Amino acid sequence: MSAVTFDFLQRREHGIGPAVALSAIVHVVLAAVLVLGVRWQVSAPDTVTVDLVDALPPPPAPVVEPPKPVPAPKVEPEPPPKAKPDIALKEKPKPKPKPEVKPKADPDFQKRLREQMAMEQKALDQQRQERELRELIAKQQAETARVASAAKARALNEYIARIQAKVKGNWILPPDLQGNPEAVFLVVQLPTGEVLSTRLIKSSGNASYDAAVERAILKSSPLPLPASRELFARELKLTFRPQDK
Repeated sequence: MSAVTFDFLQRREHGIGPAVALSAIVHVVLAAVLVLGVRWQVSAPDTVTVDLVDALPPPPAPVVEPPKPVPAPKVEPEPPPKAKPDIALKEKPKPKPKPEVKPKADPDFQKRLREQMAMEQKALDQQRQERELRELIAKQQAETARVASAAKARALNEYIARIQAKVKGNWILPPDLQGNPEAVFLVVQLPTGEVLSTRLIKSSGNASYDAAVERAILKSSPLPLPASRELFARELKLTFRPQDK
């Protein structure tokens, strides 16, 4: 054996020891890891508790913030008026008005105008006169109608008074009659004045007086006729009072 070989063998023997020690440590650590890992897997799992509910609670009502006040619009101050330039612009000269041309007087036109105005005035006067004439005629007619109506009423009253006088000349009043009782009869007559019927429309309250008046009316037939045939009436409303003249 040479010296080199011996030296290599010595170095090899010196390196084997640490390697063996390192290998033993690694195996021990690996065994511990395996043992601890198996024990962790064998341990019982943790229990989890779950509560079941029908429905989730309603969400909280949203908080409504009050509207923020709108700031008032900011009024900006008006800018100061611009200063007028010192040098004023020259104004344009105004045009001179044209002289009015007056129309020449036309004598024929003035004459026609006067004639037209005279004709219009004459027409107005004629209309006024016609209006006044119509008003006068209307007043006369009204007055004539009033006079005729009054004359007719007077003639009718005279006609009725003649009938009443004839009836009063034929009645025989009851002896115990007192006061001035009024009885009203409706008499139907012919154009000759003959009485067809009588009807008491307002009693005096005294039956003897009413009967005496009715007998007198029938006895007075035919009744007096009016002065004018236009005053004749088939039906007459006659009022009788014993003290009336």
